[in-house]
Amino acid sequence: MSMPRIAIVSFPGNNGEVESMRVIRRVGMEPVFFRWNDDRAKLKDVDGYFIPGGFSYEDRGRSGMVAARDPLMEFIKDEADAGKVVIGICNGAQVLVESGLIPNAEGLQMSLARNAIQTEQGMQGLPLLSEWVWITRSCAKDRCATSAWDGVMQIPIAHGEGRFTTRDADLLSELKKNDQIAFSYCDAEGRVSEDPLITPNGSELAIAGICNPAGNVIALMPHPERAGGAGDAYFASMHEWIASSSARLRRAVTARPSAIIQNSKELPVRSPKHVEIFIETIITNNEERTVEQAARRIAPSLKLKQWKYLSVPETAVNKILADLTVFNANKERAFIKKGKDGAEFIGKRIVLLRRDIPDTGADAWVNGS
Repeated sequence: MSMPRIAIVSFPGNNGEVESMRVIRRVGMEPVFFRWNDDRAKLKDVDGYFIPGGFSYEDRGRSGMVAARDPLMEFIKDEADAGKVVIGICNGAQVLVESGLIPNAEGLQMSLARNAIQTEQGMQGLPLLSEWVWITRSCAKDRCATSAWDGVMQIPIAHGEGRFTTRDADLLSELKKNDQIAFSYCDAEGRVSEDPLITPNGSELAIAGICNPAGNVIALMPHPERAGGAGDAYFASMHEWIASSSARLRRAVTARPSAIIQNSKELPVRSPKHVEIFIETIITNNEERTVEQAARRIAPSLKLKQWKYLSVPETAVNKILADLTVFNANKERAFIKKGKDGAEFIGKRIVLLRRDIPDTGADAWVNGS
């Protein structure tokens, strides 16, 4: 077989392309740099795809949310259905989860949520983590395209939203049963644990990476490409998988409709505890516009308005509105809603598109927020 060609996919805001190209070369494959808006004729003969780390579209909405709804991802989904390897690392993993390719190509089933760990006082939110961790393979050696290695790897993480989580307990059971939890955080001896010293982002079941049922799509949060060669076995496995004449026959790939899969779920009703605060941006809101453009690929007539939303005890309102990090009167205006009175024109139209569970920031204001 000729040297495998791997497309390094670059969305606006990605920053891991250079080290990704270097490691692909080191393990004997040819990197093909591909911007999201390049002519797809460049992808005619590629054997796989690598979506690297960074902050695609500035993480607007949620990390990976906008890139996942780029038309290019529909093309990559079709390539994955054809058996081609697709790997995403860090922001690339977030894109694969948001696109629904991970875990089961059945729409958005999981989240790579904000880092948070369990403490004696409850769940504690964490900032962006930039440190070294250990990972190990937790699936069969031939289970996925990047799992043909043994032992442990010490590699870095660099993310603010890297916590694999889901509200569907049955999904986690299914992933374990199907051997799709491909990589886990561990100690230097390979012992897997959810202890924050080992799994610093609070990821459920100490999950570091997940593969799809076919094994050809893998989302991994840590960075083997940034480990100075210590993570090269991850990519050498990819090379081996592609070179194997039976690679595409190892797992049956589930057929997927060509259109974007939309989860049909009833949206939750707001259940405010106390006073509600709605904060509107009165200058151009670039995040609002970017997310709206992405959403219009599914609902062309959609009009999106972004608000900051807080539900707090009445005694905390003045404190919050006096905090410049929360409310800036030069570019925002705030509406306060008490019970069933006031601001009804807002309340009837609001749908919470993002809700952090657990809400690790609310109690920072006052108990009961």
